[in-house]
Amino acid sequence: MKLVVTEKNDAAQKIADLLGVKQPKADKVYSTPVYRFDVNGEEWVTIGLRGHILEPDFTPTMVYKKRGGWQGVTDEGEMLPATLPDTLPRPPFKKKKPFTEDGVELKAWKMDALPYLVYAPIEKLPKEKEIIRSLKNLAKKADSVIIATDFDREGELIGSDALSCIQEVNPTAPVSRARYSAFTKEEINHAFNNLVELDTNLASAGASRQDIDLIWGAVLTRYLTLVKFAGYGNVRSSGRVQTPTLALIVARERERLAFIPEDYWVIRGAFGTDPDAFDAPHATARFKSEAEAQAVMAHVKGATRAKVASIEKKKRTVAPPVPFNTTSLMAAASAEGISPARTMRIAESLYMDGYISYPRVDNTVYPASLDLAETVKTIAGNPAYAPYCKELLAKGTLIATRGKKETTDHPPIYPTAKATPDDLAPADYKLYNLIARRFLATLSEAAIIEGTKVTLDVSGEPFVGRGDVLVKPGFRAIYPYGLKKDEQMPALTEGEDIAFNGATCTKKQTEPPARYSQGKLIQEMEKLGLGTKSTRHSIIERLYAVKYVQNDPIEPSQLGMAVCDALDKFAPHITHPEMTAELEEEMDNIAEGRTTKSDVVSTSRNLLAEQLASLIPHSEEVKDALADAVAADAYVGPCPKCGKDLQLRASQKTRGMFIGCAGWPDCDVTFPLPKGKVEAVPEVCPTCGMPQVKVTAFRAKPRTICIDPNCSTNQEPDVIVGECPTCKAAGKTANLVAQKNPRTLKRFIRCENYDECNTGYPLPQYGKLEATGEVCEHCGAPMVVVTTARGPWKLCPNFTCPGKEQEEGQENATAKKPAARSGAKKAPAKKAPAKAKSVKKPAAKSAARKK
Repeated sequence: MKLVVTEKNDAAQKIADLLGVKQPKADKVYSTPVYRFDVNGEEWVTIGLRGHILEPDFTPTMVYKKRGGWQGVTDEGEMLPATLPDTLPRPPFKKKKPFTEDGVELKAWKMDALPYLVYAPIEKLPKEKEIIRSLKNLAKKADSVIIATDFDREGELIGSDALSCIQEVNPTAPVSRARYSAFTKEEINHAFNNLVELDTNLASAGASRQDIDLIWGAVLTRYLTLVKFAGYGNVRSSGRVQTPTLALIVARERERLAFIPEDYWVIRGAFGTDPDAFDAPHATARFKSEAEAQAVMAHVKGATRAKVASIEKKKRTVAPPVPFNTTSLMAAASAEGISPARTMRIAESLYMDGYISYPRVDNTVYPASLDLAETVKTIAGNPAYAPYCKELLAKGTLIATRGKKETTDHPPIYPTAKATPDDLAPADYKLYNLIARRFLATLSEAAIIEGTKVTLDVSGEPFVGRGDVLVKPGFRAIYPYGLKKDEQMPALTEGEDIAFNGATCTKKQTEPPARYSQGKLIQEMEKLGLGTKSTRHSIIERLYAVKYVQNDPIEPSQLGMAVCDALDKFAPHITHPEMTAELEEEMDNIAEGRTTKSDVVSTSRNLLAEQLASLIPHSEEVKDALADAVAADAYVGPCPKCGKDLQLRASQKTRGMFIGCAGWPDCDVTFPLPKGKVEAVPEVCPTCGMPQVKVTAFRAKPRTICIDPNCSTNQEPDVIVGECPTCKAAGKTANLVAQKNPRTLKRFIRCENYDECNTGYPLPQYGKLEATGEVCEHCGAPMVVVTTARGPWKLCPNFTCPGKEQEEGQENATAKKPAARSGAKKAPAKKAPAKAKSVKKPAAKSAARKK
């Protein structure tokens, strides 16, 4: 038997489909799906992992762990590890020291133990135990093994870890590596007919990144959390790449805050008559003094004619774009409204479905082995591209543009199959369309733009009108992204007199540097060597998750600025990109065999120890800075009882959000909050004068609400929605009433005799509620209508209605049928029942019907 190991289950199924002569047989080994098929009479089995099946962690037998925190001593209370640098003193604690979570000594104990965590030993521990169990079961029976994970640093490491598990039970089986860039039959057949060896150096480079990120993330995050563990957000995250990235955002914000705007004046004149009327600015684009601008206005006052002093026409050539790599794809998609993180999720899905090539690449040069003409023919089936593809193919040999980065691992991102809007979900097709059009653009001619400059004389004052016209579309015919609209000047002749319709003088101010968009930040990270093509989007996503940044373009929060400023003041190397870029270069050296993993990780430990030694003595100063920032970010308004700050708080028990007074425990004022993203707003409630917050629930428009649940703006009248079916069955009469709990802000339907019959149903949190007078045919509960921004929805509120189970069964049966469209993914169909369980999304309930 030949065992093929892939990175994911989808890849295992895809490879089995492409390699097998007949339809592969889906099977399971324990709980893990596998696919069995024959190749030339030999039995093959593919198994998909779930990404990393092993993960690095500090050795649990070596490090004392209490309440989730690594402390830095062995179970016997001895110092660890034995090979600590001589510069580290012995820990200032004894064996079996009493622990008191509220004691000051415990915090100091933990802080002093951090240097030992820097040098704590690391080992690989099982992450996916069930998959490892299944993998080993197959490995025992395997005659040979093929590692077919994604071919990059991460994929090589995943394959190497899988191989280590295989060799524990079958150390003699021959091992080879299949490298491919797309899930097409030709590509997969070529990969399995040209097997190579596993690249251990590349895997070691990936492993070194894992170890270094673990050490830096654990130590710095633990330091910040120990310094200030309270209030809004709780854990203070930091990391080797995350912190320099945050520093870029904060530095730009500091530039904006330090920027002093300057006044300037702009003069624009109106010329010509309809339909050839146009505006043109004064030749002096900006007047720095109002007096100069008013002098010009005085010169042209009363003038009615302008003379065309000169006309200049120049043509400029705009070269077609170079092929997409990961960074340029994320930047282009971000400009079209798709965040980098979402771009990578969609791109991975398109890759797995065979629509595009491997999306995590640095390369911007198509390899000679890629048949460009065949790819054009493949996507020509889309009617939107067909005429353009026909023109390209008619030219004969296709010559593609070349970018500056050329690697040999994967080609740039290009389409590998035809797709139309009917084949894919809207967001998926939007990204596919961008990739397909970019590919065609790289094979196209340059665009030619003709620029016209017209100089006009009004009473001796020069005005300059400009216009650009696309005279030869070239690649712009298929790739319109970023193209400005034509601004064509009317037909004029030199020396001609035209109408002058007056001028306006407008006062303006200079603008500060723009904040980074997510796309621009990705490009800046690549330029500075921060992170990799596979991790940059997740770093940005992490900054949002820990509330260090907000909005897009990206704005740092007060907490994000405080964390960055504190680290920059006492350990500046942590916030600067140079050290991270150097470590990235060292990892590249591991991949090329010029250095070893142990040397690079050891160097990284020493660098971190130096920075930590600078931070620990200043812990109180860092604490004060973070406390002020936490309070600023969490501020909602003044407390109506004591006048102190009302702040957004996270419950230590439920992790849910609420508003509490900073004067607690002396002041016990609290207010509940609905679920969703909550932000304070400066405007107070116009009805009662209390503070307001903006709440953004899932798939809902932001709503600004008063924080006082007793405010009339938050009150909802009780609605009788029908008769209680439980009481009716018992021969009693009672109404079901829709109500809102002012303490929890939750809505529900309850029987008037709830204490006796316990009949109640949950309701969606938002939306106007109306009774219908109808009852559910399956359970007898009253049908209601909820009207939200998405429309009115009629639903049965009974969570355990038998009708829901019937419809869920029908949805599951539909999900198991082959998709009519190749892009109609299985995930949405499978997730539908899960959505139906959410009482806050009436549209997704299986019993909900469009009114």
